[in-house]
Amino acid sequence: MRAESILIVDDEPSVLRYTKTVLIDHYRVETAECGEEALQRINRGPAPNLIVLDIAMPGMDGLETLAKCKKISPEQKVLMMSGSGDRHRLGQAMELGAADCLHKPFEAPQLKGAVRRVLESACADGDAVPDSGKASGVVLENLDDDLFFLAASPVMKQIYAQVSLVARVDVGVLLLGESGVGKEVLARLIHKVSARARKPFVKVNCAALPSELLESELFGYEAGAFTGATGSKPGKFQLADGGTILLDEIGEMSAALQAKLLHVLQDGRFFRLGGRTNIKVNARVLAATNVDVEKAIAERKLREDLYYRLSAFTITIPPLRERREEIPWLLTHYMKSLAATFGADPLPIPDTLLRECLRYRWPGNLRELGNFVKRYLVLRDEKHVVDELRAKNQQEGGSGELDHGAALAARPRGLKALVRTLKDDAEAKEIVRALEQANWNRKLAAAHLCISYKALLYKIKQYGILSERENEPALRRIDAV
Repeated sequence: MRAESILIVDDEPSVLRYTKTVLIDHYRVETAECGEEALQRINRGPAPNLIVLDIAMPGMDGLETLAKCKKISPEQKVLMMSGSGDRHRLGQAMELGAADCLHKPFEAPQLKGAVRRVLESACADGDAVPDSGKASGVVLENLDDDLFFLAASPVMKQIYAQVSLVARVDVGVLLLGESGVGKEVLARLIHKVSARARKPFVKVNCAALPSELLESELFGYEAGAFTGATGSKPGKFQLADGGTILLDEIGEMSAALQAKLLHVLQDGRFFRLGGRTNIKVNARVLAATNVDVEKAIAERKLREDLYYRLSAFTITIPPLRERREEIPWLLTHYMKSLAATFGADPLPIPDTLLRECLRYRWPGNLRELGNFVKRYLVLRDEKHVVDELRAKNQQEGGSGELDHGAALAARPRGLKALVRTLKDDAEAKEIVRALEQANWNRKLAAAHLCISYKALLYKIKQYGILSERENEPALRRIDAV
């Protein structure tokens, strides 16, 4: 078998020599000293299996080179190299599609391991042609405090893939989404898979306390700092030293406290209230909010410079109504988990209950769904909870999705068949949307969906999706979701 090819791009000759020496025994290695030279090589073809790309280069830097590489070949695998000062740009690189990152200076085993990870993931993607008779794998990660992360929809699986990348890079992450979608869950997942997993995870709800109390909660205080402060107390930042701190509802923080927080993020140092000692802390900061960030910045409720400091990488979690195919999985897992907590036998999820759950909009998202399962488990009355959901659906005028519920009734009965049909429908809908956004360029659509070109072609054939360019309308076998 012919060795896989690697293109190393760096403006430092010593780095090129060292990297080539480490890899040359196992791969076909080429080098380029700048982004322009790398693009010329890629345009000549054939494309290398992997590009190892430095982020900081004169002229065309790594970010611009990465973006142009992805434009030429959306499936191109790129491993970024970065120095300690490139954390913000590294977050941007991941948003542009970098597969992994490697921090300079690195040893030979680190380089070999990173290259092997990226190349093995590329092989897995290329071979991943799903069996049409089987539901795709569901990601389930159990976290602390009975929390769990579940991904069964394409969008949540894509978020899970983003988490696996960004967790390894010590950059700020801003989590956006409606109340109850699972922002804290995602923050805990990032902490769990990061190098800080053995250190504390600390959460602070910025909306739960007035500004004065929130400041002392974040940074601590010394004895006598205010009335009632009889002793000193460490703040949440100090407690999170070495670990991760989640600033939940960051949009509710006062302007004055935002300014102080900005200095802490920049310098990694702060004073306790009433203190004279400059405390140094090393905590990764994650932030979450359900507000419209652009509107909050325009109305000066959120400092723009703080936003950019917090959002080296941004993840937007969609509401549950936009990923309904996950509802059957969530119901089942909530039932098992809560039944174990209450010491009760799990109850079945009958088709009638499942259909009403799929029709409902769940404005409270996962939090509301969990409470619904808890109520069903306590009452142990299927008819009662189904009637409650029907009443809510009728009050909303059907939520615009009742036709979907009616269609479900005509489909094969049974939970497994129902879940498979829902999964197929959601997947086909997402593929059509991606193809339309890419103007029916299937390579671009595959890159957007984070699947291989081969897998996309298989799914297009499986679901009977044809473009208008082929003189037939795209087959939309999807009910309104």
